[in-house]
Amino acid sequence: MSPDNYESYVTEENVWCQIIAAKSSTADHPALFLDRDGAIVEEVNYLHRPEDIAFIPGATDVIRMANQLEIPVVIVTNQAGIGRHYYNWSHFIDVQKKLLADIYDAGAHIDGVFACPHHIDARAPFNHKDHPWQKPNPGMLIAAQNQMGIDLSGSWIAGDRARDLRSGLNANCAGGIHLQTGHGIREMERESSLALASSEFQVMSVDSIADLLTELPLFKQRIN
Repeated sequence: MSPDNYESYVTEENVWCQIIAAKSSTADHPALFLDRDGAIVEEVNYLHRPEDIAFIPGATDVIRMANQLEIPVVIVTNQAGIGRHYYNWSHFIDVQKKLLADIYDAGAHIDGVFACPHHIDARAPFNHKDHPWQKPNPGMLIAAQNQMGIDLSGSWIAGDRARDLRSGLNANCAGGIHLQTGHGIREMERESSLALASSEFQVMSVDSIADLLTELPLFKQRIN
């Protein structure tokens, strides 16, 4: 679906909700949840200019593979830069338009995007000590379940920080993949991510998003 055809808005709670796919194509499907900065695109510290977007190699290939296997791809991103007034929603929208257009031009598409600007150190109206949408809380994933019909129990999340994986754990997802890109190059992030593993939540660590092509259990299940 073209990135120009979607419903998107900043809600009354000052969070971003963008539904691109028809619910009929996502309902009861396990999803691949992806962090944005440091996972799909290079970490540049508060990305807010479209010209600063640089895709991590393999990112669009992974998204395209998920599309082919009918696995919804949902971006869930903390945006504390908005909360701290380093940039605003208009900057975020400009970045998102370019990001989605570039992914579309690469023959792939994103099915939904959720973003949370709230942070304990943010300025009003975003100053919130523990907003339910702010990762590691599961609010964005639960919103995807409620609005897109996503099956969280079979879903996986990939990101460069332990809080990304913990949000998947808190949403009762099947597992999480730590990416050793962005902030994920820090050993502390890798160790904290791996420590989340249990019999009910699988965890692995890989070099980058490109490794999901061969390592993501969701892909293996569909291919086999």
